Amino acid sequence: MSGQTIQLIVFIAITALIGLITYIKCAGHKRSTDSNKEYFLANGGLSWIFIAGSITLTNLSTDQLIGMNGNQMAVIVWWELAAVVGLAILAKVFLPVYYKNNCTTTTELLEKRYNDKHIRAVIAGLFLFGNIFIFLPAILYGGSLFMQSMFKLDIPIFPMAVAFALVGSAYAIFGGLRAVAVSDTFSGILLLSMGLLIVYLSAAAIDFDFSAIPPERLTLIGGDDSPVPWHTLLTGMIFIQTFYWSTNQTITQRAMAAPNLKEAQKGVYVAGMIRLLIVPIIVVIPGIVSYQLYGDIGDVAYGRIVGDLLPTWLSGAFAAAIAAAVLTTFNSILNSSAALYVCDIHERYINPKPKVAKLSAIFSFILVAISLSLVPVFAKADSIINLVQELYGLLSMPILSTFIVGLLFRNVDAKAAMIGALAGTLLYAFFVFVWQPLHYIHLMCITLFFCITVAMVINRLVFGNKAELIFSQDKSEPEAAVENS
Repeated sequence: MSGQTIQLIVFIAITALIGLITYIKCAGHKRSTDSNKEYFLANGGLSWIFIAGSITLTNLSTDQLIGMNGNQMAVIVWWELAAVVGLAILAKVFLPVYYKNNCTTTTELLEKRYNDKHIRAVIAGLFLFGNIFIFLPAILYGGSLFMQSMFKLDIPIFPMAVAFALVGSAYAIFGGLRAVAVSDTFSGILLLSMGLLIVYLSAAAIDFDFSAIPPERLTLIGGDDSPVPWHTLLTGMIFIQTFYWSTNQTITQRAMAAPNLKEAQKGVYVAGMIRLLIVPIIVVIPGIVSYQLYGDIGDVAYGRIVGDLLPTWLSGAFAAAIAAAVLTTFNSILNSSAALYVCDIHERYINPKPKVAKLSAIFSFILVAISLSLVPVFAKADSIINLVQELYGLLSMPILSTFIVGLLFRNVDAKAAMIGALAGTLLYAFFVFVWQPLHYIHLMCITLFFCITVAMVINRLVFGNKAELIFSQDKSEPEAAVENS
């Protein structure tokens, strides 16, 4: 039996086993009469284990493994270390508010804080824009690129992206969040185990001697030309992490699907420990070693070092782990995108009682088609992770500004917050595409405070409201919101 045949058999067997376990685990659960809660929040039935597993693997996909290792330097690990702070903010600050307000989507909180359904729909639209045009195509491209470089396949990237999209969408469409979270968890165990094995094999390939690697590749103090300059840790980094982990529907949806707040916080804390103790070495060590072995080869680094160092009989298992990472992240974003559209837009403006599963399936197929059409665009990027982070600044800080204003102040008109967010998007677009005086992480911080300032000024001068600071983070009584005019 040839090596490729063994790889294929192992790959199919493990992938099928994860699917079977997911089916068995989900089949015994009763369906709730509340379609939204069942389909998008697993009827509040996720234990801390599945919350931690789903949060971990939803974030840890090929754009992380390939993109971060593709930088081939240690300083990129700050994205993961800062994420621990972001998860702590989610657990202690945002989750109590989401649970008190019984939210299905993060944007539902905005409607309740501002007493305005339009801001909920607008911010949901911004989230959807980012998911469709940035995250989904980046994930499909990254997964296909890895398979191509690891197995040295003479197959174009696009057909592989199509295969990932079809299989990944099946989980999201037919199983809802419960199937997504369960498959995430079991796939995550496999991926983290294989990732740690690659770390060991990489270090062993250079006899655990990193002395030949240039110091600038090993330092955690990034210079001005670094992907993460040290001073950006003091400005925009914390706000990026707060946005991603605390307001991003794809992540927080898992934490909002627990039976109670305590169980949700437990899952988030465990995810934070995994992010602190395991993920950092997985996303930097193989890339650093690949620099010594192959030189500066960019995003193909991880696939090449895995293909060269992993024994043939294990390569099929690793391919299954990577495929699982792609599929679970892809289906997680699909499911959360469907939640945003169904709950925040369709039910609020078109039909208050749709057939949730059918509507979600139709919307998901549309998203799959659009994301596939954008895969060739991401193939032109020098660094997929840096491109994703930079582009998402168009949306992340404007969105975060609406949450900050809504949680910290009362008597702010929703239209003022939306104008502030739009102004911030235009400002950041100017920074990125016309004039970039500082590192984009600094510019994201500037954009955030610009959004907040514009919202407060417009609220006072145009709408005649005097904003009042709220000292209790979880205060959400109706009188704290602005009445619709």
